[in-house]
Amino acid sequence: MAAIWSAITLSLPVSFGLSQAIALACAVLALVISGFVSGSEIAYFSLTPEQCDELENTPKGATVMSMVTKPEKLLATILIANNLVNVTIVILCNFALGPIFEGMSALLSFILQTVILTFLILLFGEILPKLVANSNNMRWVRWSAGAVKALMTVFSPVSALLVRSSGIVNRVVTKQEHDVTPEELSQALEITDVKAGDEKEMLEGILKFGDTTADEVMTPRVDMTCLDVADTFDDVMKVVTESGYSRLPVCDGTQDNITGVLYSRDLLPYIGKADADFDWRKLLREPYFVPESRMIDDLLEDFRRRRIHMAIVIDEFGGTQGLVTMEDVLEEIVGDINDEYDDEEKTYRRLPDDTFIFEGKTLLGDFFRVTGLDEEDYADVAADCETLAGMLLAIKGDFPKEKEPLVYGRCRFLILDISGHRIASVRVKVMHENQTDIPLR
Repeated sequence: MAAIWSAITLSLPVSFGLSQAIALACAVLALVISGFVSGSEIAYFSLTPEQCDELENTPKGATVMSMVTKPEKLLATILIANNLVNVTIVILCNFALGPIFEGMSALLSFILQTVILTFLILLFGEILPKLVANSNNMRWVRWSAGAVKALMTVFSPVSALLVRSSGIVNRVVTKQEHDVTPEELSQALEITDVKAGDEKEMLEGILKFGDTTADEVMTPRVDMTCLDVADTFDDVMKVVTESGYSRLPVCDGTQDNITGVLYSRDLLPYIGKADADFDWRKLLREPYFVPESRMIDDLLEDFRRRRIHMAIVIDEFGGTQGLVTMEDVLEEIVGDINDEYDDEEKTYRRLPDDTFIFEGKTLLGDFFRVTGLDEEDYADVAADCETLAGMLLAIKGDFPKEKEPLVYGRCRFLILDISGHRIASVRVKVMHENQTDIPLR
């Protein structure tokens, strides 16, 4: 042994003695401890809920869980121990290796020691231990539980101070955070390269969801399918069968007097068993009324809380404006939802000459989406309207006639069909910038 030590000391500089050898050995030991602490960080914080459940039923598992349930204190302990050990490694190596580099310039000696120590600490104190711990985290936490628990006890005062300090800083930073407004999110969405049209429309629907009222998504009064309390059972069955609706409002003489809602499924037990005089009115459920100004996000919560799917929309005078369903609300986010009873035909069609034919009841949101027009350019005439027919009435200022042309902005409208006092269909031509006006026929 003496011969080996003599051979080592003869090959080293004269100033490298026993003290330097002891310091170097301690540095190696500190490097091992650094690797242990780094591996423990990965092992403890990579435990899955299933692994935690498994550990709870083992003796050492209780110790592990007592630390895992205090993640902030555990992380603070690991960081304190790791930094303390790494600083110790640097000090010891600087003392032990100083004589070896004493013949070099100060700058070169500093660079070499920094490169060597950084490489050793990263490789043996960080990377390798973390790789091993990540692939064997259960085994690692079991055999390291006692040592890590001891470290938590030793560094408890310092870690507690560190946790409190970080909590104060976190609260200060949180208060100073800027809340992003829906307008900013909308602007960000416009400049974002979202290639999937459906995804972009869904994001836009979410942003506008809280600003949409019930009267903007409802089925208008004139399009409602209603039953009357005077209808016979056969009449009811005919309407239910032909309409395909699962819920139908029931009125007493007029749509302004909605007395109940009939669920089609409530009729199933009586099909083929009840006679024509069957009193179907006993199956009615209480209607739910909402004002036209009710926000649809609040309405969706009403539906969830009351476990219903339909509400009657009323105006300020108590008259029926229309009805709104959960499907209407959800379509504002996910787009059109078609079931087996829905008419798959769109409320518009595009012609070969790049003109459109829209139904008057087409929602303005759908109109602007299909034509690619900027809604802001039509704000003056569309502000208080929900359908294309309503906007045309605002543009005209009076009720238009069939085949009457209207012009506004880049749009050329031609009224195709009027049914009663409603604009049934209209032809639309969208002019390009600087394009010569082309009248519609």
